[in-house]
Amino acid sequence: MSGRKLSGWRGVLAWLALASVSVALQAHPVDSDVVTGRPALHLDIHTSRLELTPYVSVYHDPGGQDDLAAVRERLASGGFSPLPDNKTAFGFQPGAFWFHARLVNANLREPRWLLVQKYALSDYIEVHTLHADGHVDTHTGGDALPFEARSIRYRLPNFWINVPPGPPVDLLVRISSQSSMQVPLWLYTPGAFAEVSRDAQFGIGLYYGILLALFVYNLVLWLRLRDPSYFWYLLHISAFGLVLFTLNGLGFEYLWPKSPWLADKAVPLSICLAQVGMQQFARYFLELRQRWRLGDLVGLAMIAFFVAWGLASVWLPYRIATPVASAAVFVSIAWIAIESIVVTARGYKPARIFLLAWGLFLAGTGMFAALAFGVLPKTFLTEYGVQIGSATEMLLLSIALSYRYSALRQENERIIRAGREELAQEVEQRTSELRLALDQLGQAHARLRESSQRDGLTGLHTRAHFMERFQQLMVEAYRAEQPLSVLMIDLDHFKDINDQHGHLVGDECLRFSAHLLGQILRRYNAVVARFGGEEFVVGLPGKDGAQALQVAEELRRSLDESACDVAGIQIRLTASIGVHELQVDGGSQVANALQQADEALYRAKADGRNCVRWGGGLPTHAT
Repeated sequence: MSGRKLSGWRGVLAWLALASVSVALQAHPVDSDVVTGRPALHLDIHTSRLELTPYVSVYHDPGGQDDLAAVRERLASGGFSPLPDNKTAFGFQPGAFWFHARLVNANLREPRWLLVQKYALSDYIEVHTLHADGHVDTHTGGDALPFEARSIRYRLPNFWINVPPGPPVDLLVRISSQSSMQVPLWLYTPGAFAEVSRDAQFGIGLYYGILLALFVYNLVLWLRLRDPSYFWYLLHISAFGLVLFTLNGLGFEYLWPKSPWLADKAVPLSICLAQVGMQQFARYFLELRQRWRLGDLVGLAMIAFFVAWGLASVWLPYRIATPVASAAVFVSIAWIAIESIVVTARGYKPARIFLLAWGLFLAGTGMFAALAFGVLPKTFLTEYGVQIGSATEMLLLSIALSYRYSALRQENERIIRAGREELAQEVEQRTSELRLALDQLGQAHARLRESSQRDGLTGLHTRAHFMERFQQLMVEAYRAEQPLSVLMIDLDHFKDINDQHGHLVGDECLRFSAHLLGQILRRYNAVVARFGGEEFVVGLPGKDGAQALQVAEELRRSLDESACDVAGIQIRLTASIGVHELQVDGGSQVANALQQADEALYRAKADGRNCVRWGGGLPTHAT
């Protein structure tokens, strides 16, 4: 039977299946939850990720004694109410919160969904799915349980739930925690969650990459200069990085996955340690002992408090240790701001940059703490403001340290000009150390640029990044049982263009070709990279051999029909393209796939160029 006939039968079967779901939905009217008045959540083929907040109703059980049966009775009697102003942050609250949503699945392809609680510090979470036939599925999680209890090894609590197409499914989530009550619930298909978690991990990696670069840079300076300010700055970076590592759930995932006790105690301990580092750094950088004795004494008193409270939090319950430590953060950072204002007013110029940096950090930390107490709603800015503010603050503080050191160097030069020849050798030594530190910083920046994932000429991914990403595509295709194809593209007679018009024109042609290829391939979710010279490589997820041939022909035709305009010169470009569909069996190698596509590319060149060739035989899915 031909592919066209098979496609026709699949369409008929899909239509009949959708019709059956439609009949089931008519048999179960679920446009809204008649008990709570909240709209029912319809999951269709176009839904891959969705925030549950607009569809959720809530019930607060202050004593935390109600079981599932009691809550079902309360739900039936209208005891649940909508989230106030769609607010998902309630601050520190006693007892347990129950959340309800009604789900209706019209997507035959996705009976299994992932529920994610986008707050890492909830202690106990129970997820109940109540099905139309009466049976109930129950899952438990939270950071009071070992990390292995989670459905997926991920920093945020998550649960697989079954939502079969047709009749409605009631979702009941119980959360009790000594931490801040934050309940941003999201629903994902497996593929959508993979994309979101990848992007989130990239952002987190970028943040900690900045912290690590600053740590290494200032560690080198401290080892060379032995200035105490650099040491306390290193403690500040390390301790605050640990705070966010804990709050983001990464500490529980990577450092103590088998110790819920340590996951519980790490929050107040890391907060107190971070505040000790901040106060000490402020004392030394602002030179409080010489410039404002009262401010120095208050700073020492705060350090003593945080040391004592950190030790006490080992024995105190979380519901006491963490709120007090979080509230003390407001006082601590506000006092540091006051210290910097006073020292700035007294003419200490490096304190200006310090004040600017601390203002950004104060805003970010203030929003985060206000979110923990339920004062501000959970938004992107309030959730990630502390990361943005802290990263900016640490960069500015690094600049402030350099500025402070520059001020010391200028003071030494003034002393030299005043005739104190005995200090000339020390000034020269410090100047050499500064030059060494700046050279090391330049080398570090050069290494960062070299490790970029983007090709500097075309803006496409680099070959190394493609190899890594394509390996991931192979794993994903194997798990999802989806086809995967690869294209090798080579611009025809490109050497002639360089010889006739020069390499600058050739570079413009490469940029033009890369832009054209990127525009077309964007809608196919393809991964495209510059493979080398005038060669490009493309990974096509979800495309079998026949479909990949169609995409390749579209690329070839678009290049053939376009012309690169460089300084009034119209340069026509053509390409030879090799196509290969991988046998996704879990053991394929990237190099083998590229070799097959490359052989097809050489076949296209041998056949006269400006054509598309398949990597051996006919495509396995060809009509």
